[in-house]
Formats: sequence, C-alpha cells, structure tokens
Amino acid sequence: MQVKVLAFAQMHDQLGFREHLIDCSPDETPRAILSRIAPGFAPGSVRVALDLAYAEWDSPIGTATELALIPPVSGG
Repeated sequence: MQVKVLAFAQMHDQLGFREHLIDCSPDETPRAILSRIAPGFAPGSVRVALDLAYAEWDSPIGTATELALIPPVSGG
C-alpha cells in the first residue's frame, strides 16, 4: 500500500519535500516510515496525524493513506 507523507511549515524545509509517496505495510509505525525517508529524523515536538486524526509515533498506521507531520505552532 502507498501512504502520502505531508510535511507542513518548517518540516518542509527540514525534510526537503511537501508531499512524498512511500510504500508501507499496515504494521509500520510513523516513526519507522520517517526513519526510512529521513534517517536521523527526531520528531521532538512534531505531531503526527493519520488520515486527519492525531496519532502516536509508535502505533501502526493500519489502513491510513495519509501521514501528516505537524510542527508546533506559535502565534501572538
């Protein structure tokens, strides 16, 4: 199956892409997928979402078709 990885805001700058399609299996975790795309990537305070719902970095992606990387947001 393919998953579309979306990188928002500074994640785009850090990873070098806005969208990336990657072949995955349902038992892979967001952390494992990102380590394949960007070795050395450390999520820090970045949140991950699967199919528009926040998820845990170490939970399997299941049937998700979209993985979004959401950096912390600040405003005033």
